[in-house]
Amino acid sequence: MTIGAVGGMPPRSAKVPGESPLGALRRVFGYQSFRPGQEEIVSHVASGGDAFVLMPTGGGKSLCYQVPALLRPGACVVLSPLVALMKDQVDALRRLGVRAAALTSVTPYAETAEIRTALAKGTLDFLYVAPERLEMDSFRFMMEGIEISLFAIDEAHCVSQWGHDFRSSYLRIGEFLDRRPEVPRIALTATADPTTRADVIARLGLEGARIFVSSFDRPNIDIEVRERRQWREQLISLLCEPRRGSAIVYCGSRRKVDETAIFLAENGIDAIPYHASLDHATRTANQDRFIREENGVAVATVAFGMGIDKPNVRLVVPSIMRRGRRTRIGSSARKMAWPWRRWHSGWESTSRTSDSSSTSTCRPPSRGTIRKSAGPGGTGSPARP
Repeated sequence: MTIGAVGGMPPRSAKVPGESPLGALRRVFGYQSFRPGQEEIVSHVASGGDAFVLMPTGGGKSLCYQVPALLRPGACVVLSPLVALMKDQVDALRRLGVRAAALTSVTPYAETAEIRTALAKGTLDFLYVAPERLEMDSFRFMMEGIEISLFAIDEAHCVSQWGHDFRSSYLRIGEFLDRRPEVPRIALTATADPTTRADVIARLGLEGARIFVSSFDRPNIDIEVRERRQWREQLISLLCEPRRGSAIVYCGSRRKVDETAIFLAENGIDAIPYHASLDHATRTANQDRFIREENGVAVATVAFGMGIDKPNVRLVVPSIMRRGRRTRIGSSARKMAWPWRRWHSGWESTSRTSDSSSTSTCRPPSRGTIRKSAGPGGTGSPARP
């Protein structure tokens, strides 16, 4: 199986008729209780209600559609914008014994046939697809007569032309959903200002839906801004600081990802590159490795990490701010255009005092010892674009 190959497809559906939301949470996901706000959303959607959910990253949005989908008959169709996000979700669900699959541009014919059979038999619990697939006649034909438990639109801010990740294919989601008006729908996002929120609700036909907005107070996150000087030295020193977890370095282009990963490797940091120009096998292997390693470093374009379930990411370094966002900041933009952002995703103290359990995979270089990578910005032949 290409998507969600971990353990293969479970032999049967994970659903238990008549189970309570809390029972499904404990039996399938292993949690003893819901987080604040989750249970109300789950109960509302499980009873057939529509919902718009605005919840911060790490707040548990996925469970808000996964649990109610397990309480309703049929397959849950999840609309997701990224193959990496689909793979992460499908792998996680299959490890829990849930029959989940994804249809993407790289899904082999044999797996597509297996998914089609599981849908027809009613034994598939979750089907993840990109919004572009809704426009394909073959997919619409495949879904005819299939019982659907729920439509879940993940990263729903992509629906809005006012959102920062707008995709035109999202505009046609509402048309597809309206073909099955009896199926409840839930839209979820971690980022939507009032204008974007209203646009998403209108485009997805959620005018009568309940709106759930969680607190965005994140006491477990520290944001640190440093003036960019010798950024290569700064980056290596930052990555070499003791930490109990992984790190992600974001770059503004695929070429810069490759250059930065090579540069870090030449200076003793085994960084994992990730961007859309890598072939599917390499992207999959790199994503699996990052999820598996305790103190790994990933260098990626901005979409990587969206929805990835990795609880020990302790450091996020955006090497450049988006131009649009920099424009909205105004006069202080130059001071914040090259920020370092420290992300403590756990609830432990963010003190910098030494800890024997913290680990560092390299030694911070002294000034003047940084090795320059080949290609633009270094010495040697140009890097592959």
